[in-house]
Formats: sequence, C-alpha cells, structure tokens
Amino acid sequence: MTPDARLPPGAVLIVLGATGDLAHRKLYPALGCLAARDQLPSSFSVVGIARTEMSDADFAHEVMESIAKVHPDAIAAVNALSPTIKYVTGEFDDANAFKRLASVLDALDHDHGANGSRVFYLSTIPQLFEAAIGGLSGAGLNVDPEGGFSRIVIEKPFGHDLASARELNDFVHTHFEERQIFRIDHYLGKETVQNVLALRFANAIFEPVWNRQYIDHVQITVAESIGVEHRGTFYEQAGALRDIVQNHAMQVISLMAMEPPASFDANAVRDEKVKALRSVERMSQIDVGIAVVRGQYGSGAVDGVPVPGYREEEGVSPTSETETFVAMRMMIDNWRWAGVPFYLRAGKRLAKRVTEVTMRFKPVPHLPLPTSAVDSVEPNAMILRIQPDEGIRLEFGAKVPGTGFMVRTVGLDFAYREGFTEQAPEAYERLLLDVLVGDATLFIREDEVDVAWQIVQPIVDAVGRGGIPSRTYASGTWGPTAADAILDAHFDSWRNP
Repeated sequence: MTPDARLPPGAVLIVLGATGDLAHRKLYPALGCLAARDQLPSSFSVVGIARTEMSDADFAHEVMESIAKVHPDAIAAVNALSPTIKYVTGEFDDANAFKRLASVLDALDHDHGANGSRVFYLSTIPQLFEAAIGGLSGAGLNVDPEGGFSRIVIEKPFGHDLASARELNDFVHTHFEERQIFRIDHYLGKETVQNVLALRFANAIFEPVWNRQYIDHVQITVAESIGVEHRGTFYEQAGALRDIVQNHAMQVISLMAMEPPASFDANAVRDEKVKALRSVERMSQIDVGIAVVRGQYGSGAVDGVPVPGYREEEGVSPTSETETFVAMRMMIDNWRWAGVPFYLRAGKRLAKRVTEVTMRFKPVPHLPLPTSAVDSVEPNAMILRIQPDEGIRLEFGAKVPGTGFMVRTVGLDFAYREGFTEQAPEAYERLLLDVLVGDATLFIREDEVDVAWQIVQPIVDAVGRGGIPSRTYASGTWGPTAADAILDAHFDSWRNP
C-alpha cells in the first residue's frame, strides 16, 4: 500500500471524450495504478462517452489495452472492473446522448451501489467544454444527489485569454458550484512540484533564507527536446505562452513565492498562491518590449538527429509567427520578494528535456580570501529538479584538497529515486484520487485562473499588436540568444543543465 492510504467512497468516473489521446495515455493507466494499489472502492465504475460507435465490451477492451501498455502488472486488478465499464455513443450537443448517459448511471447506481456519486472528466478539446457542461446540466447530472456528490474536472487550457477565461468561468458557474469544479493542471500532481511545499515549510534551515535578504534571483526553466509532434494545429492557436506559461509556469512561481499557509487545507493553500500571483507586477507596454522574448524553432539536430523547423511541421502555416519559446523577467512586489527578479524560459526543441528551478543566492558580503583562491567560485545556489531526474541540488564553495588554499563550487545532491524506496505516483494518478476523495488542494480555483491570465494578458496583447517579434532559433539549442538580454547586467547567463 502506498503511504497515501486514502480510500474514496463508491463513485462512477465518466470520461467525456473517452476515445481521445489524453484518456488513453493518462487517465486509464492512472486508474490501473490506483486499482493495483487497492485505492479504488469496490463500488467503482467507469463510463465513457464519445461519438465513436462502440459496444461496452469493445470500450472495456480499449481501456485494458491502454493500461497494459503502461502498467501490465495492473491488469489483474483492473479485470474486476470490466463488468462495470460502460460506454455511451453520442455527440455533446445531443440532449438524447446525455439522457442515455443518465440511464446508464442510474442502472450502475442500482446494481453497484455508488450512491449517485459521479466525477465527470472533460477529456476533450476546449471548444466542446460548454456543450458538454450544458448537456450534463440539461440531464440533471450537475446536482449533488442525497448522500453523494457530482464533480466536474476541466482540463487546461482554461480560456484563450482573460476575457474568454472569465466567460468560461461564468458559464460553468451557471451549472456547477465552485466546490464541484476541479480545474486540473497535471504539473501540480508532480512529486517534486509538491515537494516545494515540504522543502520550505517542513525544514527550519530553508525558509529563513527564502527571501530578498539572501536570494539574488530565481530562474525557472521548462524545456522540452521534442517539437510539437502531431499537435501543430493546436499549437498554432496556443503557442508556448498559453500552453506553458499561463498555467504550468505560474503554478511553479506561486508555490515558490507564496507565504506559509495557516494550514494545509485546500482553501488555505490556494489563498496564499493567489496572494503571491496578485503581487506579480503587471507589465506595461514598454515593460513587455524589454522583459519578454519570443522564439520559434528552426531546423537543427537534437541528440544528433536532424529535425525539421516548426514551419515544416504538420498543421503549421509556412508563414507562422507562433512562438515555441518564451523568456521573460517578472518582479514580485511584496515584502518577501521586492527587488528579486524571477526569470522564466520555456520552449520546445531545446537542448534537452528538463524542468528545474534555480535559486541563486547573493554573494557573501565580505570575502576574507585572496581573489586567486576563489576565482571560479559562483554564489551559492539551490536547484529543484522537477523532471526528468527529480531531486534537489545545493551548490556551495569548498576547499580543494591540497597544500594550497583554493575554493571550488561543489554540489550536494538528493535524488528521489535514491532517497525513497516508495514509488512516486504518476501525476494523474494522484490527481484522480484527489478528485474522488474531494481534496481540491492541488487544483486551480477560479480566482487563481483569473489572476494568472491578468499577468499574461499584456503579453498576449503585445503579441497581437505585433510588438514582440518571434525570433528563430536552431533546434537543439537553448533558444534565441536575445533571451540573454532580459537578464540583469551583473548576471549574464542562464543556467544550462
């Protein structure tokens, strides 16, 4: 049994968009893991709804195949679910499809005792969110049953800009209450992202120096070596700004910058995250031109393999100006962080796949050593590695062995795979369990979505005006060299892992 011994009550998981890529790659394997860990109740069912014609048996077979590809050891545990895996064929704008869904759910409640508790997972494109939500509401599936619950999980992107995010929030709230809504960002399910909270608030040695008195600046890198793959059409509409910065990056920044919550419950944690994001300075038109760099990958080589440029990808316009890379400097205007720059860069087709946060500390106020002894020593740094090699690295100066006195930067490393025997759950596994037990701590609240868009909206507007040109960078590099210009003059390079 995993250290997380929570067992949810009986419920039905309804996957809207059940035949899609997300469901097969993430949701069904996550369910398989939960079943193998005995963290699904005996009265648990899965219902898929999509437009593809399919029988219950065919759908159950697809679910099992998806689980077997990732977790073949979980098949035996999931086999017990097979009789309760059902499928409904229908379009999301068809009221009759939701009536059929309601009938299937009523039958499952009667036969398997789930008390009417349901989790509706929108595993579909954002353009279908409103139709799906309206269909659920029209069939009366948005109402908490007596003794049970009705919850809805909404995937990112939540809106295309600030106005559309607010419109979507208003629409969802006409059908579901905020306590029923779970806006998911899988980054918050990653163990190392959550460990920011443990590192800060469970250790007396770190929190006292986690402020402007000791920290010079913070760098956040979210790098992928892959391109847009087969998502060119989607990326043309989103770009790196909407795909990574507005959600993933803002979540990491809020956890790094937040104040200690009064308790570790959903509202207390999210209150502090929102306060931190509200303190991020909004950029003026002039600020955007100085503090933001956009880029688009051209052809090049990754790991020695030639790869095409973004404009040569399937579904991408040959004249596209969509960014696949963003670098920016942000300032947080509050007591803890005033004057400390937060540097962010995120992109595709970069030199390697890595996500990490680097806190660079200020130099010592007085160095009573000869310059020749410390010529190559960098200021102290703490690096939080989020992926792929999850862990923490602390860099500090140490004397080089020998008769002379030389100081060199060395590293003290902690790796999750070596420090714990427990296997870390995959992000969706943790988040699905949280939804089933009703824990919203790692999900995004309405005001959090709104304030994140407020930060990004001036950049979106500047891009729309053509005010931030997209610069070409070769695949397999760390992005356009112009990204160096946003760094302060006294620190002229990014940390390249």
